[in-house]
Amino acid sequence: MINIPFLKKICETPSAPGFEQPMRELVLKEVRPLVDELKVDNMGNLMAIKKGKARQRVMVAAHMDEIGFIVTHIDEEGFVRFHPLGGFDPKTLTSQRVIIHGKKDIIGVMGTKPIHLMKPEERTKQVPINEYFIDLGMPKEQVMEIVSVGNPITRERGLIEMGNCVNSKSLDNRVSVYILIETLRALKDESIPFDLYATFTVQEEVGLRGAISAAHLINPDFGFGLDVTIAFDVPGAQAHESVTKLGRGAAIKIMDGSTICDYRMVDYMKKVADKHNIPWQAEILPAGGTDTAGIQRFGKNGAIAGAISIPLRHIHQTIELAHKEDIQNCIELLKVSLQNLNKYDWNFGNTGLGDPTKDTDELNYGL
Repeated sequence: MINIPFLKKICETPSAPGFEQPMRELVLKEVRPLVDELKVDNMGNLMAIKKGKARQRVMVAAHMDEIGFIVTHIDEEGFVRFHPLGGFDPKTLTSQRVIIHGKKDIIGVMGTKPIHLMKPEERTKQVPINEYFIDLGMPKEQVMEIVSVGNPITRERGLIEMGNCVNSKSLDNRVSVYILIETLRALKDESIPFDLYATFTVQEEVGLRGAISAAHLINPDFGFGLDVTIAFDVPGAQAHESVTKLGRGAAIKIMDGSTICDYRMVDYMKKVADKHNIPWQAEILPAGGTDTAGIQRFGKNGAIAGAISIPLRHIHQTIELAHKEDIQNCIELLKVSLQNLNKYDWNFGNTGLGDPTKDTDELNYGL
């Protein structure tokens, strides 16, 4: 099953959007012995390249960044104001510990007006994020020795096991970083049909920025996004609202707010999953997007793109929850999807798995 200590290490490594250096160094160390070549582009995307038997290119993207904050102001009393990097639900911030990554890491607590001092009408309203501050428990003079405007801020939460699940900050998208590394580990001594660009991207949480740049550079023929999705399978949820359910298998994305996945790729992954007895569920996410959009649209020729999603409860909150078996199933599905890309008829209107004993080195994508 999954390597909990390694996943814990990945989740707890800070990597706010635009400040992914610590995560990139961790990933570099892990993937160096697993691939043929490593590249880091000007934005900081890390591409781990494993050569295939033919020169078609496959891009798999897992973003390294996590939702976080950035310091914008330090007031006369030493309280820190901040701006979010990525989408936050403000109600999850009250009294939560965070880490400001200044000259050294320093822990603070999110604060706002106590409920005792709120007017009756204020108590029923959500506190806007711009009314929060960070209390470091020290005067301005001491704060200024460590903290500067522009320092990144991440949440302070470790990973624990809960029943059949793991619980941590930043499973979005550290679980995908873990899955992509473990897939490379599983493929280390295996041949693959096409060149694999395992791409650990930057700045996804603020607009898919790294994936857009990387896809333009790689110009992939095929693409897989690797990210979490909503599992709204909790009390009060209607059946049609769940999107996915924990423990029901890897999610094969059909569409989200930024991508309609290529119908051929969706069909391919369903058939490969069934053939290898990998549990899966369909995903249609009404809003939100992933690096899949960057892969699909920003290569010079476009890409036949789809996505493998990991069901996640409590997404974009202080902690997030994923099922261990779903994580393992995503590793298996990504592995076999990469190994069998040359055994499918990718022509428009002629979908289907071909002869599994026959490899196709040069593919046509025409009508």
